[in-house]
Amino acid sequence: MTAGSGVLLVLLSLSGALRAHNGDLTARETCKAGFSEEDYTALISENILEGERLLKVTFSSCLGTKGTRYETNSLDFKVEADGTVFATRELRIPSEQVAFTVTAWDRQTAKRWDAVVRLLVAQPSSAHSTHKPEKGKQSAALDASQPPSDMLLPWPQHRNASGLRRQKRDWVIPPINVPENSRGPFPQQLVRIRSDKDNDIPIRYSITGVGADQPPMEVFSIDSMSGRMYVTRPMDREERASYHLRAHAVDMNGNKVENPIDLYIYVIDMNDNRPEFINQVYNGSVDEGSKPGTYVMTITANDADDRTTANGMVRYRIVTQTPQSPSQNMFTINSETGDIVTVAAGLDREKVQQYTVIVQATDMEGNLNYGLSNTATAIITVTDVNDNPPEFTASTYAGEVPENQVEVVVANLTVMDRDQPHSPNWNAFYRILSGDPSGHFSIRTDPVTNEGMVTVVKAVDYELNRAFMLTVMVSNQAPLASGIQMSFQSTAGVTISVMDINEAPYFPSNHKLIRLEEGVPTGTALTTFSAVDPDRFMQQAVRYSKLSDPANWLHINATNGQITTATVLDRESLYIRNNVYEATFLAADNGIPPASGTGTLQIYLIDINDNAPELLPKEAQICEKPSLNAINITAADADVDPNIGPYVFELPFVPAAVRKNWTITRLNGDYAQLSLRILYLEAGVYDVPIIVTDSGNPPLSNTSIIKVKVCPCDENGDCTTIGAVAAAGLGTSAIVAILICIVILLTMVLLFVVWMKRREKERHTKQLLIDPEDDVRDNILKYDEEGGGEEDQDYDLSQLQQPEAMEHVLSKAPGVRRMDERPVGAEPQYPVRPVVPHPGDIGDFINEGLRAADNDPTAPPYDSLLVFDYEGSGSTAGSVSSLNSSSSGDQDYDYLNDWGPRFKKLADMYGGGEED
Repeated sequence: MTAGSGVLLVLLSLSGALRAHNGDLTARETCKAGFSEEDYTALISENILEGERLLKVTFSSCLGTKGTRYETNSLDFKVEADGTVFATRELRIPSEQVAFTVTAWDRQTAKRWDAVVRLLVAQPSSAHSTHKPEKGKQSAALDASQPPSDMLLPWPQHRNASGLRRQKRDWVIPPINVPENSRGPFPQQLVRIRSDKDNDIPIRYSITGVGADQPPMEVFSIDSMSGRMYVTRPMDREERASYHLRAHAVDMNGNKVENPIDLYIYVIDMNDNRPEFINQVYNGSVDEGSKPGTYVMTITANDADDRTTANGMVRYRIVTQTPQSPSQNMFTINSETGDIVTVAAGLDREKVQQYTVIVQATDMEGNLNYGLSNTATAIITVTDVNDNPPEFTASTYAGEVPENQVEVVVANLTVMDRDQPHSPNWNAFYRILSGDPSGHFSIRTDPVTNEGMVTVVKAVDYELNRAFMLTVMVSNQAPLASGIQMSFQSTAGVTISVMDINEAPYFPSNHKLIRLEEGVPTGTALTTFSAVDPDRFMQQAVRYSKLSDPANWLHINATNGQITTATVLDRESLYIRNNVYEATFLAADNGIPPASGTGTLQIYLIDINDNAPELLPKEAQICEKPSLNAINITAADADVDPNIGPYVFELPFVPAAVRKNWTITRLNGDYAQLSLRILYLEAGVYDVPIIVTDSGNPPLSNTSIIKVKVCPCDENGDCTTIGAVAAAGLGTSAIVAILICIVILLTMVLLFVVWMKRREKERHTKQLLIDPEDDVRDNILKYDEEGGGEEDQDYDLSQLQQPEAMEHVLSKAPGVRRMDERPVGAEPQYPVRPVVPHPGDIGDFINEGLRAADNDPTAPPYDSLLVFDYEGSGSTAGSVSSLNSSSSGDQDYDYLNDWGPRFKKLADMYGGGEED
């Protein structure tokens, strides 16, 4: 074999390996973005031409190759857009292999993925295929006979100057192809590896790498003595497409006798995977009325087998279409891309809203006899377009509306639209074309029923328009589709009748303003304030009445509305605002029901000079000497210009003392100054009359009296206190006497208060028994009868007072209670003597005291002296002198005999008994 043929053999092997390898990468493509392999390997020749394509990398972004860009970290190699690796210049590879990195990055997401490319240099096969080994030596040879189990992979030997020599690089073994899913029997021999040194020494062979001593373990094995390598089980290309192993040769002591050689094993694809759809159900849509060839949707199925072979080449076809209307072939599908497009016209949503299409995907380029198939469902919805204009269900409509009412629906317009409800193609829009020049009506769309509601937006007047004839039009919110014309049923007529309603009378001039002078006589006719009834077609009468007349100045004729004065009008009244008096009147008709309107009359009163001027202030103060100060006087007039100032100020001639003592000087039109004419005027109060006259026509005058206090002043011109009193009319002696009386009165009040406090203190601290030398009661009366001997005691006569006056006794502290007071504790209950009714409060008090004395065991004896040191501030019972009055002889006092022994004396004196 020549050198050229040896290179050709290697390249052919490389081509087959690349096809198998690329098929593996393609089959492993999934929707996950990234390279199909992390490490790409290819066999190349030693010399590479510029632009020579070496291998192809496969990258998937789930979106196709669009937007993917490739880069390398080598200046000698580049990657085309389809993943093909090529040389940028003519190269001679000096080493056994070249390795560099290929980077793929997505321009949209800016993500990057890396893969390693290894280019292995293959030696010409003629270097050893034609060489004859020397005697006793095994030359390197490649046994290319079949089956693969007979393949011999030797370690080559090379000559040196004296014989054989080892070159710097060894032979690179071509890849080994293994079909997947082999049925065995296993283990199945692949190749045999031998070293020519096994004739001299025993050699042990081993393999390392993924599939041997690395997971997955023991996929490949080798007979350590013979060098035969086996596959131990069926291969799955979809699980792993290639393996990279290294073969080792050592002696019995484990010493390396040969350099390791690389073994590349590629799994050959078989059609063992069906196409798989990404989704079982696909949803798409197409507008109704679409032309043939309109794109609808895309359906995609993936096959795990090698896409570069027929095993992974998927083709699509439509199996069934439901419903088959208007044609059984409404759609077609691109067999290679899976794009579904329309193929026939006649899509109408109003007839068919949805199609169900069954799509089949078959590999082996769609060969139904050999390929594997799978199906998916495509649901195609026919979307609505506005190809049906709305149409009125009737040509004319009628309604009626009361006059003077707004926001009233007078008619409902019904339409029919076959487009999709509640979409812009179905929503109706109404317009009034004619019959309403003043804009009394508008048409609103009911969002639920799509009806048009004719609504009054501007009140209509029966006296102006008794009926309206409207022409209306309906259209859709969305424009009609191309080629669709409006129907003649898109317009209709609407007749609206106006109902006459009793309208309220109104005043044409409102507010009405009239001008007149104040003070016109009572009964003067001012104006006729009449109203107009807008109901021209009703015979109705209007009557007038007052609604508001604050001062009750006016009267209105109930029939014709003439207004007259009921009293004199006064511009200076409190009811006038800015010279205007305002009154409100009511006009009512006799319709059913009655209606009324109001009108306002404004009367502008022109001022006349009917108010005399007044002077301010009414009281003033001035010093005895004229040089110190003067009094400023102001004139005021309730009238307005020109019936006010400038004013004329003057003093009367009578009495003569006025002009003798005083003088008045005009400062300006409204002010004057009053001052003393003489050098000294005695302190006192003087009434000074002043005449003031306004500038009206005719002028009015008024005499005002000003009370002026004349008093002595200090150096600042202010009245002194004594001087102010003196000015009030009292002399100095009188003032001194008044002050002395005030001091005496204050002293007496102080002494009385001190005495009252001392007496109160003595009263609270008084002992129960009084010292004998201070006791004067024996001088009054002394009892020497039975029951005597007890010490005299004081008694509290509060029992003779009103019951409410006893609260101070019950509220006293125990330390200040008198021993002869009535105990505040619970009283023992004794039978109460019957009491004869007696008029007067004093009798009740006596009865109550008697009952308390009878029931109280601590009460003093009846012959004890009673001392009344406080009788209270008065009693509502009146005088008790009637007890001793001789005029009471006609009264029956026999009931005193029932009061016990303590009242026996009184019973004998007044009841007719004898003394004991």
